[in-house]
Amino acid sequence: MPPDDVRALLARAVQRLKEAGCGTPDLDARLLFQAATGLSREDIILDPGRTIPAGEIGQFEAAIMRRMEREPVSRILGEREFYGRCFRVTPATLDPRPDTETLVEAALALMPAKARLLDLGTGTGAIAVTLLAERPDATAVATDLSQEALGVARENAERAGVAQRLHLIHGSWFAPVTAVFDIIVSNPPYIPSGDIAGLSPDVRNFDPALALAGGDDGLDPYRAIAPHAASHLAAEGHVLVEIGAGQAEQVEAIFAASGFSMVERHEDLGGHVRCLAFRRPSGQPEK
Repeated sequence: MPPDDVRALLARAVQRLKEAGCGTPDLDARLLFQAATGLSREDIILDPGRTIPAGEIGQFEAAIMRRMEREPVSRILGEREFYGRCFRVTPATLDPRPDTETLVEAALALMPAKARLLDLGTGTGAIAVTLLAERPDATAVATDLSQEALGVARENAERAGVAQRLHLIHGSWFAPVTAVFDIIVSNPPYIPSGDIAGLSPDVRNFDPALALAGGDDGLDPYRAIAPHAASHLAAEGHVLVEIGAGQAEQVEAIFAASGFSMVERHEDLGGHVRCLAFRRPSGQPEK
C-alpha cells in the first residue's frame, strides 16, 4: 500500500487523532482530508488507492497537527454547518453547536407573519441569520459586545442573502436597543466561571471566554435579560433563551420574577432541556 494514497493517509491520521483523545477521529480526519485535497466523500470511497500530491499531503498533515492540539475542525476549516448552512467562525465567535438548533426550531414555531426579531449576543449570527433565511418576510436586529463578532455576523448574513433584513448593533444586551419585537432570542454565556477550567480543551482553549462564562453560577446573563425583555416585546411576544443542562428551574424563576410565564420547554438531542420559551407579561406597557 503506497504511503501517500487515500487509504494510508486516512488510516494514519485516524490513529493519531485517537491517540490524541479526539472524540470523532474518523469524521475529523475525513473532513480535514476533503478540505486539503478537494476530494468528495464519494471520491474517497470509490478510489481509496488514489495517490495524493505532496502539497496536499502537507496541508492535510498541518491540519491533523492542529486537530491533535484539540483545535476544533470547524476552526481549522473556518466554518461550521448549522441548520443546513455554512457559517464562518473566527476566534472572536462561539462555535455554533447543534444544540442551538433546538432554539431555532422553537422560535420558528412561534414567529408570526412579518416577525420582528431581536437576537441578543449574536456571535456568528447563526440564530438570527437562520431565522431570517427560513422566514423571508421577517426582519431582525442583533446585538453583540464584540465588534469583531458583529463583523463575522455581517459576513454570514451576506453569504445567506439576508443582510438587507438584519441590523447589527454594538452593545451589551438591551443597552443599544430601542425598538419592540415579536420574538427575542438569545444563546447567552451560561457556564459557571469556576467550571471553565474543567471544560474540554476543544472548548476551553478555542471558544472566546466572553461567550462562555455566565458569572459565578452561570445565570448572570438571564438576570440581565429578564427585567428588560417585556418592555421590548409586542403584546403577544415571546422571549426564548438557550440554557445549560440542569438550569431550567433557576432560569424559570428568574423570568417569573419579572412577570414572565414559561410556555414551552424544549429538549436537545441528548435529552437535556436546552431552550425555554416565555410569554410576555400582560399589563406591562411596551417601550
